Amino acid sequence: MARRPNYGYEKRQRELKKQKKKAEKAERKRLKKEAAEAGDEVEVTLDDEVEIASGEDDDNDDKPVWPGD
Repeated sequence: MARRPNYGYEKRQRELKKQKKKAEKAERKRLKKEAAEAGDEVEVTLDDEVEIASGEDDDNDDKPVWPGD
């Protein structure tokens, strides 16, 4: 069985990628938790951006109105 010449480098790159992914996930979770504690609604988009909606109107009149809002 032949050795892969860059195995150590490739392994380190995979570990760094995994570590970065875990850190980003922890950050999203922390932001979501902080917003929930503050009483704001949180929307997490697929491109890793977190939007925090305060109770203010954003001039989005096309949104449905839910009871209790």
